[in-house]
Amino acid sequence: MPDEEKLWLLQAREGDEEAFSRIVEAYQRPVFNLCYRMLGERTLAEDAAQETFLRAFLGLKRYDPNRPFITWLLSIASHHCIDRLRRRRLRLVPLEELYRAPQIADAAPGPEKALAQSEQENELRQSLLHLAHKDRAAVVLHYWHGLSYAEVAETLSLTTSAVKSRLHRARRELAERWLRREAEMVTIRGRQDEASAV
Repeated sequence: MPDEEKLWLLQAREGDEEAFSRIVEAYQRPVFNLCYRMLGERTLAEDAAQETFLRAFLGLKRYDPNRPFITWLLSIASHHCIDRLRRRRLRLVPLEELYRAPQIADAAPGPEKALAQSEQENELRQSLLHLAHKDRAAVVLHYWHGLSYAEVAETLSLTTSAVKSRLHRARRELAERWLRREAEMVTIRGRQDEASAV
């Protein structure tokens, strides 16, 4: 964490709301993205991100400065999202709501490639919503936020071996869903080809 952010944290721990608003600006994107990938809906993610920062502000006295702040913050966000998911019992959301997360594209691909990428991303994100809550959190933290196994373990209050096990199970489940979907698409295309040949 840069020295400027360390200063903001110190000031925020003393109750300085302006300093904490700078922290929010610095970390709002990763917190929102985690909430969005966990909850699958923009409005729920915005609410969860706000709640995360509120809880962080109220709990700053308990923050251990020897621990990376982002890990502590993502821990609050992931636990809050898991609680929300448990309460709503993971209702499925419409495909069009799944992933409109504001991501900045590196380069503008051609229309066909963009459509294919969009379809693959939607399929992956739909599959992600079917994972167990903590498995989903582990996947998002490890693969989207780049946290190590140990950091994911600390964030989710798990052992490192439990994180590895959850990630292995999640990868297997995602791969199985992907293969089933591909098989379905091959079958559909085959039927369409047969129908057009008649």
